Amino acid sequence: MDCVFCHKEKIVTDIIYEDELVMAFMDMEPINEGHILLVPKVHYLDVDEMPDETLSHLMIISKKIVFALKEVYKPNGYSIMQNGGEFNDVGHYHLHIFPRYIGDGFGWTYGEDIKNVNAEIAKRIRDRIN
Repeated sequence: MDCVFCHKEKIVTDIIYEDELVMAFMDMEPINEGHILLVPKVHYLDVDEMPDETLSHLMIISKKIVFALKEVYKPNGYSIMQNGGEFNDVGHYHLHIFPRYIGDGFGWTYGEDIKNVNAEIAKRIRDRIN
């Protein structure tokens, strides 16, 4: 497999954290200064493929990164996000963590289609979780 995130030596930006399960490094195309990618060292595409131990560890480390970003940048807030499936443009699970500021221009875009929100949709999802 030729995944850049699976090969530490191919990462060309500064690594800010590393342990036996995860690695965090500066994003090469940051949304805001301080934008960090947190990745598991083992290759996974999606969150549902990951062992619970790795996933919970990612969240613990993301908390530490958020703390550091708040200390360094004094932002108005922060975002933590992850794109899965076809929307994962790298092919290796990665969690984006970055400081946010009022008026920074980052935001969600929505299509024009009307989206349904109702009890039947909630039941379909709830049944598969339980």
